[in-house]
Amino acid sequence: MKNKFLTNYFSDLSSLLYNSQNDFSKLVEIKKIFQNCSKKNKKIIFCGNGGSAATASHVAVDFSKNAKIRSINFNESDLITCLSNDYGYENWLSAAIEIYADKGDVLVLISCSGKSPNLLKALKAAKKKNLETICLTGIDIKNPLKKMNNKGINIWVNSKSYNQIEIIHHMYLLCLVDFCMGKSVYLPN
Repeated sequence: MKNKFLTNYFSDLSSLLYNSQNDFSKLVEIKKIFQNCSKKNKKIIFCGNGGSAATASHVAVDFSKNAKIRSINFNESDLITCLSNDYGYENWLSAAIEIYADKGDVLVLISCSGKSPNLLKALKAAKKKNLETICLTGIDIKNPLKKMNNKGINIWVNSKSYNQIEIIHHMYLLCLVDFCMGKSVYLPN
């Protein structure tokens, strides 16, 4: 028995995946940026809110462990609450970037809407430190994060569905782990 909701849902995801071929050149460019970052013994910093924070945690571990590219995220509750308490929630990520980011690091911001004030301020802090920046967004093609990241790489998912955007962001980033490794099948140590 076919379920209309599921059929439509996976059809929408298939369309997003099919249309994602336009982003292949950006993924190749990001791979080069990540590998260059690693060669210079620098790190990738992944940031997001909610589900995007979960993606940031997952891919930071996989890049570090599997692709051997040092990566971090700022999802520790003590860090978030300390910096939010001292600087305000909209400023905690920019404060973390001031504390932890080094010249030559790469910042990856993940946001469905591209409107989160803390991510916008994080991008501004990254620009002050001359970090390379990559933004993954969705919803509105003219979202503020994408517009502000005018010198960095932007990947935009043409969907209004938060979960489908998050699935595509997660897929792209995990694909990049495997792409940097040069293989998609391997046994974890």
